[in-house]
Amino acid sequence: MDVFSYLSDTNFSTGKPVMKKIISSPNFNIVRVCLPKGLEIDPHTEPNATFFLVIEGSGIFTRGTETFELHRNDSLFIEAGGIRGIKCLENLVLLGARDPDPKI
Repeated sequence: MDVFSYLSDTNFSTGKPVMKKIISSPNFNIVRVCLPKGLEIDPHTEPNATFFLVIEGSGIFTRGTETFELHRNDSLFIEAGGIRGIKCLENLVLLGARDPDPKI
């Protein structure tokens, strides 16, 4: 995909995260994620390092024992194996870039 509008065809009606794959390569993956206001993703670990960029909305992000309130144009990086969680204060549109799943 060469051109993509991050705010086109957003969908918050499912009540859960809606992901749209932007780029998938052997070295990294990029997705757009739409999260509805009020949704909470409890803190948990993931095997991938992930960079989040807020495109629209706001939320409280957990990284380890810290919390950060992020708004449009804010970003946060979480190391592989790190604890992460999100509480959506508004409808939230994120761009997520992560490394590929580690080989087991």
